[in-house]
Amino acid sequence: MTSPTQLYTTANDRKMPPRIPQPSHRHGAPFGPWPFLDLDSEIDLDLLANPQEPTTDQQHWSNYPQSLYPNWTPSQQRKSGITTIVEHNRQRCTIHRVHVRETGKFTVEKDNVVEPDNPDDYWKKLDEEVSPDVRVRALFVDSLSGPVLQMLGTKFDVEPFFFSSSFNWIPARYQEAVGQGDHITLTLTFIRCMQNPTTMPSSLTSSYSPAVPTLNSAEQIIDTQAPLRLSSTNQILLPDILAIHMVRSPSLSTIISYHPPHTHRTTTAHTLRTRLLAAGQSVYWKKIFASTISSDPTFVLLALLWYPLYAFDEALDALYSHICWLEDRVIATTDMTLTQQLHVVRAHLLHYASLLEDFRRTVEFCAQTPNPMLEHASDTQTIFAVKDRMRSESQNLLDEIERLEQSRKMQEKRLKNVMDLAFSSVNLKDSKTMQKLTEAALRDSAVMKQISYLTMVFLPSSFAAVCVVSQSVLDLIRPQAIFGMNIKLLADNTYGTLGHYCAFALPLTAVTICVLMWFRKKDPSYLIQDENYVPFWLRLSWPLNPPKNIRWMNGLK
Repeated sequence: MTSPTQLYTTANDRKMPPRIPQPSHRHGAPFGPWPFLDLDSEIDLDLLANPQEPTTDQQHWSNYPQSLYPNWTPSQQRKSGITTIVEHNRQRCTIHRVHVRETGKFTVEKDNVVEPDNPDDYWKKLDEEVSPDVRVRALFVDSLSGPVLQMLGTKFDVEPFFFSSSFNWIPARYQEAVGQGDHITLTLTFIRCMQNPTTMPSSLTSSYSPAVPTLNSAEQIIDTQAPLRLSSTNQILLPDILAIHMVRSPSLSTIISYHPPHTHRTTTAHTLRTRLLAAGQSVYWKKIFASTISSDPTFVLLALLWYPLYAFDEALDALYSHICWLEDRVIATTDMTLTQQLHVVRAHLLHYASLLEDFRRTVEFCAQTPNPMLEHASDTQTIFAVKDRMRSESQNLLDEIERLEQSRKMQEKRLKNVMDLAFSSVNLKDSKTMQKLTEAALRDSAVMKQISYLTMVFLPSSFAAVCVVSQSVLDLIRPQAIFGMNIKLLADNTYGTLGHYCAFALPLTAVTICVLMWFRKKDPSYLIQDENYVPFWLRLSWPLNPPKNIRWMNGLK
């Protein structure tokens, strides 16, 4: 039956998933490998001199975590986020349950709903006896509340680091309490693909709203902790987390799976439970769980690790389609916004490399951390069979992770090729623009040449026009007004004639043209079409032997 929280959500759930917090590993302390608090934290010397002992009375679950772990002071609980859940989160919490029986069969148990006004009812249910044929019980916690956190931590003696690493999205691989059994904490971040919630239509079973404005991919800042929008497919690649604490014990093993608030759009408890049930019905895994080697509950944990592998595979597949779309856009246009999208995608690809590496180390940790119960088993053959099968199944996961890493590297190289193509297109466009500017400058230069040629023809005449010519050409000339032609035909009381003007202007013009031609070494544009160099003797004889294809006006044919 669908719960009301699955049918209707708040207005905040209709928005784009927020960015996840930047992992702060030291805030997961104190636990084994991190023996100190933050460097600016105050140390209680009295507590160091008289350390408190853990309380063994599990009835006082409300004092967790300091009742079992005195070194988790209130200050450290505030920094790690535990105080926020314990003191302020009193909402309804749902625990989805799955039991794995001796026969390898997976059964769905009734969900436990913990009401905020009466949490003690769930504490009584935790004390209830479980059927003796149950080998593993899996608890998928949705909307974790403060009382449920304290009850689970007290009942199963959970190291608070599991909760703090889960709240702060801190990747973790940790084993503790090694004896007849042990405790394993796994916190793994991965990438999952989903439809963009701001573009999906609204429905009764959907919390998505199309009214929320969507930013273009090019407007995103490069933030690898935030979802990556794929504008080509209306999808997003968002961070997700798999947070599991497993208690391996000879009689009954327990798996606790934490799921962040719904605002992050991460995998829900209901979804992960159904995926585990599907794995239990798989022919391949069903044979493993039904065999004698499945006495090791780690195989159930290993089956859950295939979920982030599927998510990574789907995310990289969607990203591949988006890169192909960007390639087509880059080839067709030189829009600069494409380069911004390319840089954003490449930054996320580099971040995915660290996530896949952390995924690989998590699988290796499971393979290299055998169940302590196997050391006390009397059947040596079974022990070797379990270890060989665990090594084989872990290697299958490692091979798939290696394939994903190769795919990621291929996409990164392909993306770099697209970026180079984009920059080459921009450079080519700039080169064409510079070529057009150069051609325009050459045209302007040709116009200036034409003006110079006209000036060459009219300058001697103008020089002659500004002079007052006397009756005798040899007489001293006297300058008058500019362009003033003081000859008898135009002005009275003058001595110059039109013949005097022509006798002075025409020879001066001819001498000017000859001097220009004699001292001109090259004329590739209009003097000689086939040769650039003109010999001096040819330049001297040009009036008697004019070259072919003379273009007096550049640009006119």
